[in-house]
Amino acid sequence: MALFGRDVPEQVRSRLERGERVLAHASVAAPAGDGADLVATTRALYLPEGRAVLWQDIDQARWSPDTLTFVEEGVGGHTVRLRTELTGGPVDYRRMAETVSERVTSTILVNRFVPFPRTDSTTGFRLVARRAPLATDIDWRVHLGEGLDPRDPRLSDAVSRALALLREQMGV
Repeated sequence: MALFGRDVPEQVRSRLERGERVLAHASVAAPAGDGADLVATTRALYLPEGRAVLWQDIDQARWSPDTLTFVEEGVGGHTVRLRTELTGGPVDYRRMAETVSERVTSTILVNRFVPFPRTDSTTGFRLVARRAPLATDIDWRVHLGEGLDPRDPRLSDAVSRALALLREQMGV
């Protein structure tokens, strides 16, 4: 099965959708000390426990020498412990990091910061248009800055106006 790459776990391979391909995979540290895998496909990032996180649902991802940390929209933060000298030998994660970065970035069509409550404010909200790989539907998301009250009617009006203007400007 060269199409899926070598050493891709069967439990991941069996969950792939028709046409989904493995782009990168890497061994990670497992709680019991056994090896586990982090797998990037054309559709999602498969965590070591086998759960798939769709690319368009990953808001931010950061790499350190021993962890991958990312935020899944609507769920929260995740940390995947990478293998290091202490947990089983050094592993080069550059290909996986590049793949994660490329796949997440490719789902973002528009990412615009809007200052609020004034145009010179350093606080505000982000309007983000995202699309799943190979899909046509666009999903608009609003990310509120720290300290903003989602129940503030002025904020709701500002988001609606900014979204309408941005959709008109960008044609999405």
